[in-house]
Amino acid sequence: MTNFRFSLRSRAGSQSRPSRAGWPWLVGLVALLTFTLGRTLSAQAQALPPGYQGKQVQAVGYSDLNGRPAFKMSIREHRGRWYLYLGHFWHRGWSIVDVTDPAAPVVVKFVPGPANTFTGQMELSGNMMVTALEKILPGFGGDSTQAHRGGVLLWDITDPVNPQQVGAYRTGGTGTHRNFYAGGRYVHLAAGVPGYEGNIYVILDISNPAKPVEAGRWWVPGQHTAGREKPAEPETSLHGPPYVLGNRAYLPYGAAGMITLDISDVHRPKLVGQLDFSPPFHRKFGVHTVLPVPERGVAYVNSEDVSYGKGPAHYAAIVDLARPEQPRLLATLPEPVPPAEVPYRSFAERGGWSGPHNMSMLLHNPAVQPQGNLLYMAYFNAGLRVFNVANPRQPTEVGYFLPPEPTKRYGPMPQGQLVLQSEDVLVDRRGFVYLTDKNQGLWIVRYTGPVP
Repeated sequence: MTNFRFSLRSRAGSQSRPSRAGWPWLVGLVALLTFTLGRTLSAQAQALPPGYQGKQVQAVGYSDLNGRPAFKMSIREHRGRWYLYLGHFWHRGWSIVDVTDPAAPVVVKFVPGPANTFTGQMELSGNMMVTALEKILPGFGGDSTQAHRGGVLLWDITDPVNPQQVGAYRTGGTGTHRNFYAGGRYVHLAAGVPGYEGNIYVILDISNPAKPVEAGRWWVPGQHTAGREKPAEPETSLHGPPYVLGNRAYLPYGAAGMITLDISDVHRPKLVGQLDFSPPFHRKFGVHTVLPVPERGVAYVNSEDVSYGKGPAHYAAIVDLARPEQPRLLATLPEPVPPAEVPYRSFAERGGWSGPHNMSMLLHNPAVQPQGNLLYMAYFNAGLRVFNVANPRQPTEVGYFLPPEPTKRYGPMPQGQLVLQSEDVLVDRRGFVYLTDKNQGLWIVRYTGPVP
């Protein structure tokens, strides 16, 4: 439709003296096409699956994504239309969904990815999209006897629904997990490369997208096993994304905690500060996400608990960044409480994985809502949680959304009871909230409560 409108304008503009008699016909045709497109999109709107509940969060739209449960997301506004880009857990590739009308999301494209390779992550800025390629984790359905692709693919998304691959970078090893790209010359990778235990931080120069090259790397001492370093503490691995603001890179480094680097020289990153969380919190994915918001003087940090509620405590927290070399914990966010009518006393007893997973954090993206006094987090079997973080010493929960239980198991993890597993959350500039799940489609909701 975009190309048709463009060619229509071009032909009209090429006439030196357009006939006035022709303009009513032209206007009528455009109006008819616009009406038909709107009717077509609305006709594809899916009914909201029953059984959801919420507090100060209203369900707006839903898509089953053509049977491909999604994982990570990013979003782009292009010429008045809104496009959501999604990676997948159990399908190799990426989907593009038109969410211009959030009540009627429409899958407009599926871009196939390499076989036997995890393609759950993507990042974009302007006309460039970076998609992660990674070895599928044990238990998640990969074939260890077959080859996988490891690294990133670079795509030109000038045409937002027809990405064109313009480059690729192979890391070797397990590939990349969550990466960061805010435009410009460098992509920041959480990469599993040969000779290291766990993921490390790699800075990739894409000034020539057809021939990306490594610019620098950093790791926690002990990870470089090929260099005969003394082994690092167990579960020391950069989960990613490395969140970069100016000359600072903030790294969620698993059991090694939250790490801040000075990358004014990208070839030689230097340690600035570090804050440990494990113990007392669990070690595996001990720091899963770091969202620095220097203008507020804080970072939002959380773990990822995959112990089925049987290990040490998980957390979501607020960290003081006033002194980058000595970050300190200010508060932990309150643990979500189940509705009164459910048979379990805590979400740890519900089944599946519990605790925080992802937050709406792509603040460098102009289509994403800036960080204010509300923090949106996907909480696995507790759905979407909304927190008031106006007072960094006393955060409170102000809303939630619990999608219904999934009805079909698409993949093998998590094991046991089939329950809700909210994976990722993203809030666009319009205030619409997107929520994904391992075993069901895309929910679009909106916070309706007062904004602190």
